[in-house]
Amino acid sequence: MQSIIKILSEELKQRENAVEQVIKLLDEGNTVPFIARYRKEMHGGMDDQTIRQLADRLAYLRNLQERREEVSTAIAAQEKLTDEIQKAIDNAQTLAEIEDIYRPYRPKRRTRAMIAREKGLEPLAELIKDTLGNAKPALELAAEYINEEKEVNTAEDALSGASDILAESLSDDANLRAKLRELIWKTGIIQTKGEEEDGVYKMYNDFSEPVKRIQSHRILAINRGEKEDKLKVSLVVDNEQAQIIMRRAIIHPKSPYQNELRAICEDSYTRLIFPSLEREIRSDLTDNANEQAIHTFAINLRPLLMQPPVRGKVTLGFDPAYRTGCKLAVVDETGKVLETSVIYPTPPHKKIDESKKVLEKLCKKHNISCIAIGNGTASKESEMFVADFLKEYGGDIQYMVVSEAGASVYSASKLGAEEFPDYDVSLRSAVSIARRLQDPLAELVKIDPKAIGVGQYQHDMPQARLGETLDGVVEDCVSAVGVDLNTASPALLVRVAGVTKAVSKNITAFREENGRFETRKQLLKVKGLGPKAYEQCAGFLRVPDSKEILDRTAVHPESYSAARELLKLCNYTESDVINNNLSDILERIEKNGKNQIAEKCGVGVPTLMDIVSELQKPGRDPRDSLPQPVLRSDVVHLEDLKDGMDMIGTVRNVTDFGAFIDIGVHQDGLVHISEISDKFIKHPSEVLTVGDIVNVKVMSVDAKTKRIALSIKQANK
Repeated sequence: MQSIIKILSEELKQRENAVEQVIKLLDEGNTVPFIARYRKEMHGGMDDQTIRQLADRLAYLRNLQERREEVSTAIAAQEKLTDEIQKAIDNAQTLAEIEDIYRPYRPKRRTRAMIAREKGLEPLAELIKDTLGNAKPALELAAEYINEEKEVNTAEDALSGASDILAESLSDDANLRAKLRELIWKTGIIQTKGEEEDGVYKMYNDFSEPVKRIQSHRILAINRGEKEDKLKVSLVVDNEQAQIIMRRAIIHPKSPYQNELRAICEDSYTRLIFPSLEREIRSDLTDNANEQAIHTFAINLRPLLMQPPVRGKVTLGFDPAYRTGCKLAVVDETGKVLETSVIYPTPPHKKIDESKKVLEKLCKKHNISCIAIGNGTASKESEMFVADFLKEYGGDIQYMVVSEAGASVYSASKLGAEEFPDYDVSLRSAVSIARRLQDPLAELVKIDPKAIGVGQYQHDMPQARLGETLDGVVEDCVSAVGVDLNTASPALLVRVAGVTKAVSKNITAFREENGRFETRKQLLKVKGLGPKAYEQCAGFLRVPDSKEILDRTAVHPESYSAARELLKLCNYTESDVINNNLSDILERIEKNGKNQIAEKCGVGVPTLMDIVSELQKPGRDPRDSLPQPVLRSDVVHLEDLKDGMDMIGTVRNVTDFGAFIDIGVHQDGLVHISEISDKFIKHPSEVLTVGDIVNVKVMSVDAKTKRIALSIKQANK
């Protein structure tokens, strides 16, 4: 049996020593962001995603080992554990293999085979299975086991009971189940039947696809259709091929009871084995599809959270609606709410002139630079109204349609009520929409990641697993950007590695009682934040106006002495850091020898280079290097689109089958995976991420269904 470290090393293609060190760090209670950022010397520079993958797989392998021990103990308690069984348990690579081995020994409800054994028919079963050459006919043999006291009244009763024993024995055979499982995975076909003339499940009315090739998103769609009673789903396998495998497991060529054994094989397969394997394989397909969907959600969420903020702009949040009116909220450059209002430019009211006057007054009063429009109900009408207003108003005001997914969840939440107790739910949404443009990360962390809506079938996922994965993504993003200790909300603070919900509230309370944090060291005075928590979170919490320049950076307090020694060795001062005068620091390091400098500073080379990066740009935001959001001043209508038109769009969502692109029309267009690249790609995420700015060509427009087909590879020719 391979060690867990060796298995992880081979699967993740990482050095065994590095894997061992990460496991040690995790077991000591260190967080993934802390390990990824501040313990690079120990693991060779694994990124946070690899470490999370390692942690997930480690948990599975440890569960596997624990189950091995449980099964061995349970079989040993029955005094049936042989060296052969123990070896099979030790060599099992999956939980399914272990459960197959344990199957014959697992306590069962009363079965037909169990009842037959109680009637004394097991010897008859053994004779039917093991007899070779000439023998009595089966019924004659069975007649010897008639026992009216045990309700075995006829030879047929005896033969039936013996058959039940052999059928169950076959179904409990781990090797046989493994062969049949392999057959189904290789040759099985998923078939669906439905009756929808038009609708979501139309393509599955008469659908079939091999198990080994069916795509994850189709499994999830089929499962949902079955759950909604729109589809009938079945797993089809070549029965004759399965029976050949069954017969080889029990029928000897010289057996006189071949006909009886064939019937037993058929019964065992159709009544016991296939229904069990069908459930298992459909469950495995669903588990795999769920993991793929969760992975897709995670890779979409990361770039969404890391979208560059639109800084330094007074922003108007515009929450569209019809009957109840469009809610407006003006926020200043820091996100502080300046004024709110409600206008009625959309049907049924259509008070366009009156609404323009309100908007003009707000723009002049607060010097608004940007308008963020939610993309929900009445979004297109609102966008047209805003674009028309901007033409008349003039100036440099631009707008952007912002995803409002989860805004209503936040608005109605306890957090939303605490933050804006004097505003109703709809006005809170307008504030959230404005702030999403100003700083997507700071605003989106207030919302359950599952409600942000950048995946597929998220409501069908195992919610605990989905939540755990997405929470990890949020934590990694927050840690990568860093958090201003003096302005961060509790909702943002709690997403910092090592900060619990209670500690986040205590940090805010400390701020309110004692004023602004002057240094990172003051964190140690916060109730509940001990040395271990301080170690984990300190590097991710910044004090931008601290007198200690390193408090403004991602340099960890444990490396402050190393940073100062580095400056000294390279003939720099802290004022050089403040004034950005370290342009040739790398040359000075190379001149003196990178390894020698690192040794003198008491750190490894990876940490040394991280310190250098931070000193060159203290407090930099990694999001600033990403493409800026596309701000618009005019509107595009669906009817304006023509086949062959070239446009610029923003990737809004990446799925297994393609990517949805915002091209300024209310309805996002779809670039199918086949239209993304001239090169073969397994998944759209290999090429695209949420927030990417891409050139697209309009391939077709269906005004009736509002479907827009786009191509990236055609646009780039």
